[in-house]
Amino acid sequence: MHPIDERAIRASFRNASRKEVASLTLPPAFDEIDFERLDYLGWFDPKMSKRAYVVAEVDGEPVGVLLQRTEQRTGRRAQCSWCDDVTLKNDVQFFSARKAGSAGRNGDTIGTLICENFGCSANVRRLPPLAYEGYDRELAREMRMMRLREHVEAFARELG
Repeated sequence: MHPIDERAIRASFRNASRKEVASLTLPPAFDEIDFERLDYLGWFDPKMSKRAYVVAEVDGEPVGVLLQRTEQRTGRRAQCSWCDDVTLKNDVQFFSARKAGSAGRNGDTIGTLICENFGCSANVRRLPPLAYEGYDRELAREMRMMRLREHVEAFARELG
């Protein structure tokens, strides 16, 4: 992900009101974030425990998404829809997002399961185990990073 500043983050949101964008709190230690190791930037708002934000690149431009975290936990171990990691040590949470424009104003939402701590970028960068003799682990890692970006972009595009 390309580095992004506060102004660009605030301007990137597709499904948030001006008031919601103005009140958002940037992630802790924002100035120290290593964007080269991220496929998207995700964080929780410390002032509103159920609110979260994701900023990803879609067609080379930042796109921000305001998310709502559900209170309920899934009954079984769920798989993250973005990183597809099956060896997760962290929990997966259901997040919903209001659609952009008139659909969102009418109450339309979309939802997905995401790593609760937004650790997808770290998950896909771990070298996978050797699946069979001759398995290209580096290529598998690159493919996982590419699929993560595709999944996040598809979610952002679905907002409208």
